[in-house]
Order: sequence, then structure tokens, then C-alpha cells
Amino acid sequence: GPWGMRYPAIGQSWRRAWGEVIPFFAFPDEVRRIIYTTNSIEALNSKLRRAVSARGHFPSDDAATKLLYLILNRSEKEWKMPPREWTMAKAQFAVIFGERFIRAMAA
Repeated sequence: GPWGMRYPAIGQSWRRAWGEVIPFFAFPDEVRRIIYTTNSIEALNSKLRRAVSARGHFPSDDAATKLLYLILNRSEKEWKMPPREWTMAKAQFAVIFGERFIRAMAA
């Protein structure tokens, strides 16, 4: 297709991982929008990796856990709002995952 011609590396990547890509299309649009919103997840993961790499070595597992807690706690204060589609996506998640989703939201 036109996207494959314009971006051949992306097309090849999708074809190699097609079995992992196609299941996402089974979800409703609202859920897919939430799944696609990974920038904030990637940013948080990057912060955690940077903090761990900067220290290099920890005297104990407890020290590493405390550092990760502090990074997460600081990052949480930066989060402004949930994604716009979250209300609709929550309803879809409840239909798809039922009691499991409801328990997770209550935790």
C-alpha cells in the first residue's frame, strides 16, 4: 500500500509482528485510543531508567525500591488529567474484562 511504499521500514516491522499487531484491532475504538496513548508510559519508563542508570549501583534492593518510589511519587504530581477518552474506554474495559476490571479500579 501507499504507507508501505512511503515508510518501508514500518511496513516490514508490522509484517514481521503481524500476529502481535492484529489482536489490537479486535478492541473497540475507545480502547485502542487508550492503548495507543503510550507517550506518557514511555516518558515514565525513561525517567526510571535515567534515575537507575545515574546511580549505577545500589547498596540494597530496598535502596533501589525507595528511589523508584520517589521518582514515581514526583512523576505522579506532574500528571494533569486522564486521557480525554478515558470515560468511554472505562465502560468498554468493564464490558470486555468484567469483574477483573472493576476490582482493579477499586484497588
